[in-house]
This record gives sequence, C-alpha cells and structure tokens, in this order.
Amino acid sequence: MMSPGRCAGLMLPLFSLRSQADWGIGEIDDLGRLARWLEGAGQRVVQLLPINELPAHETSPYSALSGMAIDPAFISLPGLRDFELLGGEGALERRWTESLAVLRASPRVDYRAVRAIKEHALRRAFARFDDIEMRGDTARAAAFRAFVARERWWIDAYALFRALHHEHGERPWTEWPAPLRDREPEALEAARVRLGAEIRYRLYLQWIADQQWRAARDAAGDVAIFGDLPFMVALDSADVWARQGEFRLDASLGVPPDAFSATGQDWNMPVYRWDVMERDRFEWLTSRARRNADLFDGYRVDHLVGFFRTFFREPDGASGFTPAEEHEQVALGEHVLRVFLASGATIVAEDLGVVPDFVRSAMTRLGVPGCKVFRWERHWDQPGHPFVDPAEYPVRSMATTGTHDTEPLVTWWRDAPAEERAAAVALPLVKARLGKDAAASPVVTGAIHAALLEAVYASRSELVIVPVQDVFGWADRINTPAVVDDVNWTWRLPWTVEQMSREPVAVEVASLLRDLATRHGR
Repeated sequence: MMSPGRCAGLMLPLFSLRSQADWGIGEIDDLGRLARWLEGAGQRVVQLLPINELPAHETSPYSALSGMAIDPAFISLPGLRDFELLGGEGALERRWTESLAVLRASPRVDYRAVRAIKEHALRRAFARFDDIEMRGDTARAAAFRAFVARERWWIDAYALFRALHHEHGERPWTEWPAPLRDREPEALEAARVRLGAEIRYRLYLQWIADQQWRAARDAAGDVAIFGDLPFMVALDSADVWARQGEFRLDASLGVPPDAFSATGQDWNMPVYRWDVMERDRFEWLTSRARRNADLFDGYRVDHLVGFFRTFFREPDGASGFTPAEEHEQVALGEHVLRVFLASGATIVAEDLGVVPDFVRSAMTRLGVPGCKVFRWERHWDQPGHPFVDPAEYPVRSMATTGTHDTEPLVTWWRDAPAEERAAAVALPLVKARLGKDAAASPVVTGAIHAALLEAVYASRSELVIVPVQDVFGWADRINTPAVVDDVNWTWRLPWTVEQMSREPVAVEVASLLRDLATRHGR
C-alpha cells in the first residue's frame, strides 16, 4: 500500500521504457533505473499500464492471455543467470544480433520481432536450467519449486493453458479439440504428462519474471509502482478457459451509445455471469485483486461502472445491463469495491464517461478515489462551461491532465476552441502564472505548459499522476481508441533511462517537476 498524503508521479507504460541493454522493449530491470530519475524529479509514483501476458498477435495490454501472468516480453535477458552461463548475447547467431541492433534503435516496439528473439533466448536459458539445475536438484531448483508451490492458486491452470496454446499453434482455446476445450479431466491429465517440459518452461518464465519484478521493486526504493487492473480479460485467456461457467460466451461486452459514440462500443469480450460469480464468492476477482496487490503498491481499477452494471450485446442485436435493477447494481458494485479494498493495495477507480450518481455515491461511502481529468472537469450547467478550479477537487481523488487513451495535452490545447482555452486561462492559478501574457494562444508555450501542469499539481487531490507525454509537452500518443494498427501501444521514450539524468530536456523537466512537487507539498 502507498503511504498516505499528497504525492505525485508519472504514467509511463513499461513497454515504452528504453535502456542501453534492452531488447527492443521496456523491461522489468528498467524500473529501478527510471526510479532514480523520478526521485531526482521529486516524483514518488510511476503508474504502468497492465503488464499481463499478451497473445502473439496482440499489442493492447487490455487484451491479455491471462489476468495473472507477467508478459515474458518484459523479462531482462542481461543478468539472467541461465542465459549468461550460455555465453549471453555474445553467443547469439549473427541473424539474432543483427535483429537485436535494429530493435534497440527502433523508435517503436516491434512486438513480433521482440517476441521472436526473446523466445529464442529464453528457451535456450530454460533448456540449460532444466538440464543442469532441475536434474541436479540445486538450490535454484528448490527456489523454483517453492515459487510454483506458493503461486499454485493461479499458476497451474495458466501454465497448462499456455502449453496447450503453444501445442495448438497459438489458436484460441475455442478451436481446440472438444475434450481439451471442455476441460475433460482425462484429457487434461494426459496433456499434463504429454506437455510436462512445456509446462515447466511456462512456469520457469513466470519464476524469472517474479524474481526480476521483486528485485526491481526493491531497486525502486521509495518510488511506488502503481498498476492497472483491466475490467476484463480476453475470451482467449487462461482465466476464461479455466472458469467457463462464470462468463457468458454467447454475448459481447461493451458500452452503450453516449455523447462520445452514437453506436456505443463493442469490445468483443465475454460477459461476466455475476450470479455465478456471487455463488462462488467472487473467487476469481478476489484472486485478481490479490495478485495485483502482490505486484503493485496500488492500482487503477479500469472501467469502474462496469463492475456495477455490465453492458452487453447478444448476436441478435439485443442489449442490456447485467444486473438489470439499480439496487442489484449498487449491491454488486459495492461488493466488488470491497473485494479490491480488502487486497490491501491503494486503489483508484477509473470513473470517467457516463457514470450514474449511485456509483459516485458508493465511491464516497467506501472512500474510493476517482479520477479528475483537467480538461473534462467543467461546470457544464453554467454559461460558458467554466473549468472547475483544481483547488476544489475532492481530496480523495487522482488529478491528471489526460489518460493513455486521450490525445496529449499539447494536441488538446491546439485543437480546442478558443473559448475553451480562454476558460482554462481564466483559472486563478493559471492566470496568475501567465500574468499580463495570459493569452489563450493555440501554441503551448513553455509558460502555458508550466502553468497547466502547476494547476494540476496544486489541486486538492491527494494523488497527481500525469502522462509522460504531457510532462514533456510531446504530441506522441500511446493509443488512439477504436484504431487497430502498427502504431498504437508501440511508443518508446526518445532516450534510455540511463541518459535521462544528463539529457538537457529531461534535466530541465526534472527541475520543473521537483519545483512543483516541493511548492505544493507532494
């Protein structure tokens, strides 16, 4: 759990980090190095996007193969004992070293290439571990077995699923032979025997990831690692395969039509069967909360309103909410929030968009902070829709300039109507900082950028977390919703984490953030 009181930090996806020794994607070991820069900048939190394992074709961290497993793509190969004992990077064939050089230099994550080269190296490392350590019953083998025993509550089903997924060419479990698809006990037992080595490989990857993760958290020191608990996992996931009775597979999850979308959204994901989950005492959600609390100091609960009432569509076009009645929705949502709170981690609810009053009332009763996105906090019932002064935000909230789905601050400011920019400049702190030059120019000058950041840092909100793009004033996007292409979820920092302590722009921004954090008691 995070320490109470006012603090601030950055939102930065793990995949976006870059280091001198990375393999084309941000890696677990990079977190400790990033923490040194954050500490120098007076920041005490880094919020990551989900780090769960993704399928081979996927790049969105919200479409995972598992709600529990860390993606092996984040494992750091340098320093991995089994890999180094085989000669490390120097023992790679020429085609792999050439690929590695390209991946390191790339401004974006090439997931397919990253997964290919890491799979090659990790399988070599595992073969060495299985042959030497496991056969020799060494201390490392004992540590591996202890990890598997400790995590058995989730990892057994996951490892079997991943082994079967690999055996079937990474095809969805819904396309597997019926005995495996339907989890017939005899078929599963035969698979455990047949795929023993592959199962151990999947367990080994999670063991290595766990060791590196714990070391990175230690290296982060006083910088808290904040996570993100997605509302749902993909249909093709270990969780849904293992608990098929707890999900509607004949309907699709989404959101209804609203001011942002005339048709609503269809996420093509299974729908919770809340009645079945309740009979099972919400065991799976409790397990997810436990897992997130084990990995993170705190985490964001994605799409909170969906845990009160889940919108679904059926193949014939019919749609609705489950549960259907408001009193059932309130009871469900409050119970789920209590499950998350009981995990012991600090939680923040993503309560953006169309949110019924009863959801916000439940958050207040339970003391759960919501999100205050500066550009959307307006007095919508007043002429001109003036901005809510961040000095009036609730103390129990997280203030920010945007999310991983929004356009960056500089883009929003450039494209906003002149009257919207004028309304922002009219805020007392912003106007005071800009003085006689308080003009609503569409160009985000250094003064405007600093003033907008300070408005958020000065807010009453206990927690401030700002996307890294907005901290630096960059126009790069992490994600454009409803777009599937080779750009979304691939953005990387322009420098390595080692360079940030001496890169002039990063040094200047660190000084600004440190000043803001000090000035406003964060």
